[in-house]
Amino acid sequence: MQGSCDLDKIEEGFKAAVACAKKGTEGVDALSPEIHASLVPLISRLAAEAATIVPTAGLSMMLRGKQDGKGELYDTVYFDQKMLILGKTDPMPYRPDDTTKKVDSQYLVLGEDGIFSELMYSSDGFLIDVYKKELSAEDAVSLYGLETVVMLYKAVQQFALNESGLHEAMGKVLDFLLAEELDAAD
Repeated sequence: MQGSCDLDKIEEGFKAAVACAKKGTEGVDALSPEIHASLVPLISRLAAEAATIVPTAGLSMMLRGKQDGKGELYDTVYFDQKMLILGKTDPMPYRPDDTTKKVDSQYLVLGEDGIFSELMYSSDGFLIDVYKKELSAEDAVSLYGLETVVMLYKAVQQFALNESGLHEAMGKVLDFLLAEELDAAD
């Protein structure tokens, strides 16, 4: 079928990425400088490739908004570009741009522009806003290690699985419609 993917290869690649991440976390300090140096170019290339699907697979992330007494959001403003959420981490105690604001949620994301960022959301019970800190590929490796590769790969894999399911469903609909047309013509 046109547009279908070899999902076994995706699963195989994902398992290899997980195995690599597990091996890396067992002895990160023991990684040779050559291996560590090769991670940054690898993640840079993967981010550039993944950025091509962000407009379709990504989410519109909130820049700021207000929350009413029931917890409903209104007057929301979103970032100009969509982002892939790659992971959520334990939040920092406060935001780098304003030490009076506690960080409630912190995410690693990849934007349409292929740039990694951390989003640090804060809420005072009424206003929710975010501090966006851009990360270089080197910063992403430094902060998240090999898990960055796994998180990026998992996001792309999930998109491929969803697209594959969509293509299969569309194929079934087309087959059904074509069968109806043939029956009507006979």
